Amino acid sequence: MSLYAIGDLHLHFQSEVRSKSQRRDRRWKKHEEKLRKNCASMISEDDTLVLVGDHSWGRKLAECEEDFQYIRELPGRKILIRGNHDHFWDAKKTGRLNERYKPELTFLQNSFEVYREYAIVGTKGFTFEGPFYLDNRGRIFDWDRSAEAHSRELVERELQRLRDSFEQAKAGGYRKYILFLHYPPTNILERESGFTEMAEEYGAEHLIYAHSHGEMRFHDSIQGERNGIQYHLVSGDYLRWMPEKILD
Repeated sequence: MSLYAIGDLHLHFQSEVRSKSQRRDRRWKKHEEKLRKNCASMISEDDTLVLVGDHSWGRKLAECEEDFQYIRELPGRKILIRGNHDHFWDAKKTGRLNERYKPELTFLQNSFEVYREYAIVGTKGFTFEGPFYLDNRGRIFDWDRSAEAHSRELVERELQRLRDSFEQAKAGGYRKYILFLHYPPTNILERESGFTEMAEEYGAEHLIYAHSHGEMRFHDSIQGERNGIQYHLVSGDYLRWMPEKILD
């Protein structure tokens, strides 16, 4: 029984692709077929697959049904984290999604799931992504301060949602945690953030995130071990559609 993760599937069986890179980048060519084959070869029905946001380009639930059917047919237990492009998903109505798609899919929001002795916690997260202003050498010398101020409000909301999940898991007797975010835990200006600090506060062993896709974005945030936590980028194009094994 193993735990796997991958994000940014951006499925579009009933909707239009809204990303130029997805239309043009060779890594995205027939990516649904690549992922299906890779999952079939490595994931068993006893395994858990966490899908780390941006599941579908569909703006309404009716535009996502074939995308969800594709996800249903992937092997293993499926847990979904909310992404910034998942417009079908109102965080306050997550219970309705779970009722509609149980038992095949679990939508994780303001709650936790269990993998062996671990609590799986997660939220969409957020991080300031600019606009950044560059000098003639391509170095950042300033950024949009009003946009940064607004981003701090969104970060605080997501941090509270994440703390709620941690506290529920803690109240349930769990002391080992695996943390999932859609957004990276830090932006290109940060070495730490409220998300890294909370991960350290609760002693999360792994922090898994997506969102940073396209080769220019692969190194926007933390990867590898830092302060006792293993950080993993699992965007689908970064992984070349091969889900990453987090735990055996």
